Amino acid sequence: MVRKVLWAFGGAAVAILLFAGVFLLYVTVTDYRPRETEPIVMEGNPDRVMKTGDAFTVTTFNIGYGGLDRDQDFFMDGGTGSRSSSKRQTELNLRGMGTFLSGLRSDIIFIQEVDIDSTRSYGINEADSLKVFLPGYGLSYADNYKMPWVPVPVLHPMGHVRGGMLTLSKFSSSSAVRYQLPGEEKWPRQQFDLDRAFIENRIPVKNGKELVLVNLHLSAFDKGGSIRKQQLHYLKAYIQKETALGNYLIVGGDWNHSLPGTDPKAFKTTQDWPEWLQPFPEDFKPEGFQWAVDNKVPSVRTVDLPFKEGLNFRAVIDGFLVSPNIEILHVEGYDLKHEHSDHNPVKAEFVLK
Repeated sequence: MVRKVLWAFGGAAVAILLFAGVFLLYVTVTDYRPRETEPIVMEGNPDRVMKTGDAFTVTTFNIGYGGLDRDQDFFMDGGTGSRSSSKRQTELNLRGMGTFLSGLRSDIIFIQEVDIDSTRSYGINEADSLKVFLPGYGLSYADNYKMPWVPVPVLHPMGHVRGGMLTLSKFSSSSAVRYQLPGEEKWPRQQFDLDRAFIENRIPVKNGKELVLVNLHLSAFDKGGSIRKQQLHYLKAYIQKETALGNYLIVGGDWNHSLPGTDPKAFKTTQDWPEWLQPFPEDFKPEGFQWAVDNKVPSVRTVDLPFKEGLNFRAVIDGFLVSPNIEILHVEGYDLKHEHSDHNPVKAEFVLK
């Protein structure tokens, strides 16, 4: 009897190991491996021309795949959640954020963590959902998370994931390109991690130059920020190249760093500084560039537990870095109390000199 039980347990263990091995081989072979640069199909490209001297607005918003509303936590940050609480709640979150963005009437919008077809957001195409609230924009979408199955957390896995970033513009773009950022985790963790990237849109300006828009989402949970350092080194070289051409640059999105000119200590909390949040490197900012951030309004909360005013650690990690030939007229963060996302939107008004 004992021998039969041992054989049964042994057989089960071998079956589990065999399945795990086959699964790891499958995700390794089918791993999404984008080239360094890939053109993006632009949808509904407007014909509006950018001019110097005319004010325009840009908003950035990480929508947390429509599933990180104020009642949710996330396992990578110390919580237990890996999916939105329900399809209905995901739709409510998207409706709330879409309605808010519509009311801002921004000329350009950078959005991060937009799911196209994911288990965690119940298969909703969130780009299509947002388009309903934001007509009249040209759209550029790029994947940065594409996995047939993410098996963690074990008891309630994230499942199939396809998501990325979305840039919306009311100005005509001459091109849209996905840039793959450097830095990878060790195998097999990298197979289940995001392929970090940024979207570049080039907008012709009437004076013959270009306004280069960069919508980015840097790494968050790389230990010690080593991958983020590689990404910022790559980004700095990219910025220097565009600056040498005399172009206008707006680099914005979710930097996953505490941004210069801001201090998380300004926001009431009972939590310690989270391990994943890195101070922004002092030696990064290219000469003459300026930060467009609102240091009075936090743009992100910790998601190791649901949101409660005064409890969660909050910081400013969303904002814009702009070239010297752009004037910053106004910057405003909107504290939405994380009703529909773990982030808050930031809007800035600029004028090209």
